[in-house]
Amino acid sequence: MEPLNEMLDAMEEEGLRPVICSAYRTIEYQTELFENYIDKRLAEGWTYEDAFYKARTRIAIPGASEHHTGLALDIVSKTHQQLDDAQADTKEAIWLAEHCAEYGFILRYPEGKEDITGIEYESWHFRYVGEEAATYIMENEITLEEYLALAE
Repeated sequence: MEPLNEMLDAMEEEGLRPVICSAYRTIEYQTELFENYIDKRLAEGWTYEDAFYKARTRIAIPGASEHHTGLALDIVSKTHQQLDDAQADTKEAIWLAEHCAEYGFILRYPEGKEDITGIEYESWHFRYVGEEAATYIMENEITLEEYLALAE
């Protein structure tokens, strides 16, 4: 909590207006999100298999979400609270991408790394890993998966 509060305070001192729109989630809530996504695709005429596999790239499978750990959260701009491509262009998202490592956080699902993370680019999803790991990950433009593979 302390690094998060420091990061949010620093953003506010810069005149930014961050909003945490999602933090800790229970497995039950994650299941609801996952199933709702599938149900919407089914209503659009998708097959269950296609809907399920698309859901896996947008929403972590229940039981496997970083939100269950309390180490991940979604941060958006107060002026743009949608989880969409335009979020990346907000001043808040730009600041976070540049400064999150100073507080021990990483942009968890970076653009162009979907084949490694298995999740589509999310400019709003941040994960606490500690300052040392965060600095290395962000400076080297790698994912958490790539960082952990270095330790193998």
